[in-house]
Amino acid sequence: MFPGNHDTKWSENGCNSFKKVFGAEHFAFDFGKYRFIGCGSGPNMRMSPGLVSREDVLWLRTEVSKLQNSDKPVIFMNHYPLDNSLANWYLLIDELKKTNVQAALCGHGHANQKLDFEGIPGTMGRSNLRAKEAVGGYNLVTIQNDTMSFVTRTPAIDQQAGQTAAPWRQVALTNHHFAQDSKHYVRPSYQLNDVYKNVSAIWEKQDSSDIGAGIIANKDICIYPNTAGQLVALSLADGSVKWRFATQGKVYSTPAMHKKRVVVASTDGTIYCLRTDNGQLIWKQDTGKPIVACPLIDGNTVYIGSSEGKFRALSLKTGAEKWTFNNVTGFIESVPVVDKSNVYVGSWGSTFYALNRKNGKPVWTWTNNKVRNFSPAACTPVLTNGRIFLQTPDRTVTTLDAKSGREIWKSNQHKGFEASGLSEDGSLFYVKCMSDTVWAMSTRSDVPQPEWFVNCQYGAEISPSPIVEKAGTLFVPTDEGVLYAIDRQTRQLAWAHKLSNAMVNRVFPLSNRDVLITTMDGKVARLRNGAN
Repeated sequence: MFPGNHDTKWSENGCNSFKKVFGAEHFAFDFGKYRFIGCGSGPNMRMSPGLVSREDVLWLRTEVSKLQNSDKPVIFMNHYPLDNSLANWYLLIDELKKTNVQAALCGHGHANQKLDFEGIPGTMGRSNLRAKEAVGGYNLVTIQNDTMSFVTRTPAIDQQAGQTAAPWRQVALTNHHFAQDSKHYVRPSYQLNDVYKNVSAIWEKQDSSDIGAGIIANKDICIYPNTAGQLVALSLADGSVKWRFATQGKVYSTPAMHKKRVVVASTDGTIYCLRTDNGQLIWKQDTGKPIVACPLIDGNTVYIGSSEGKFRALSLKTGAEKWTFNNVTGFIESVPVVDKSNVYVGSWGSTFYALNRKNGKPVWTWTNNKVRNFSPAACTPVLTNGRIFLQTPDRTVTTLDAKSGREIWKSNQHKGFEASGLSEDGSLFYVKCMSDTVWAMSTRSDVPQPEWFVNCQYGAEISPSPIVEKAGTLFVPTDEGVLYAIDRQTRQLAWAHKLSNAMVNRVFPLSNRDVLITTMDGKVARLRNGAN
């Protein structure tokens, strides 16, 4: 078995439980003369196109190498189709075509479909949900005489009829000799980088695992987490590894740094505080439950949510608990914000909380009264001018009074999903729309008041990675590996750079022309715009 996108996106356990329950997230075994290979497809924790994890891409390469010089027939399985709905589909196809792959099976679309994956016969199987039908169903797949047959079973109806329907799909299992295929297939284009040649990587690295959180830095090092469970520190100058710290679970928590300390949470259920110079442990706080939330350091206090219905305030010095709020509905994924009175955070229980920063007592709560998937949970809340701005997945921006929680205004005009940002002077709230455009909204108006927009032409966009402004440049991460930079003064696109075909995480600008970037498929780079 392998997980699908609903197993991995809304995962309070940080994509760990599937492996604990079933033993693995991929498989490779022989049955009869066939080799069956399958793996998961994400997206892991962050809303974006499907993505086979970096770990599974490397695992697949190992499995393919075992079949070198072999004609053993291969049948591949993945939740997503092997097309561009999967961000790194081409890596899988290129590997599989080194084998005698004869068929590929998938789900995700909830319907029976005959497909073709660059010459590999593909078949999508239906969901067992009934949808508009009277009874749900499933497929029976049989292999006989080098033919794979697909038959839909609807138990109650088939039983009454006393028969099984005829096959709706038959695939001849044969050697396609892909090594001899000279046809050109579409691959992700990096021609955008030729348009903005002044932008280049000072250094670039490829991690051996996914990176599902943002990167941070001081004047000497930058630090990022990965799904191998590590916190990795690199030299800011050349990207060389300074230290690594290993936790016992995947890390989806963007770390927070204050002076000589860095704090991060792991899905092993522990909050860690390390020295920034050498990665040595200063303290840890065990919670017993996986954590996918991000910490905020304010003064001598660490604020952080969890997956167990709790929100904590800890001492930065010792890790000792200052207070705990025990009544969070759903789990917390994002980072909180804080002012002089309260700390604010959203959850996957469709609820946003204002807690007294001194004792954790609830001041007010807000809900959009919608299902979990529309919760104010993955968005980074924006706090300015006594107001909270939330971009929720129901394509709505809601503005709340920070003292009372009263709704000031809400709007779905610009159709953002989860990503937004704040200007450095606090006067503008940025909405990353689901198609092409970034809008700037007034943070002082009592009604939705757009100030200006820029059409970046980034296409469809659903990632939660926030917009960050530095010295007049807006950095806009997207789910296809491109970072866009907008000049606030001219209200024009200044440059763009494609690092990967996978989602860009939260970036860390060092200046308005120098930025640290990570992508979900494990790329890390320091980009610089060298234009005068």
